[in-house]
Amino acid sequence: MEMKNRILYIMAFLYIGAGIMHFLRTDTFLKIMPPFLPFPLQLVYISGVCEIVFGTMLFFQVVRPVAAWLIILLLIAVFPANIYMAIDFYHTHNPFLWVALLRLPLQFLLIWWAWVYTAK
Repeated sequence: MEMKNRILYIMAFLYIGAGIMHFLRTDTFLKIMPPFLPFPLQLVYISGVCEIVFGTMLFFQVVRPVAAWLIILLLIAVFPANIYMAIDFYHTHNPFLWVALLRLPLQFLLIWWAWVYTAK
């Protein structure tokens, strides 16, 4: 198996695993939801389903570019939650502020990673 496919499978399993965590660790995700968003619990579940579905779609070459674009859109959509988490961790002196800050540029790396698979 070529390296690009191995990395693709890693990405797919990461999104599927992250999506599953939305259902197993719902409280963790609720804590980082910006308070101005309505229906936070439903948004946590919807984003989890999206991660599972989009990650699964990556396995199928015919829909892989669509899945990659959907992942990019999802990463953009959840970016406000990452910003909110960083701000909240700063204000509450959370010892994991460094993790929240690291997630911000990581988002751009994840977008690039998905973009690699947007071409057929």
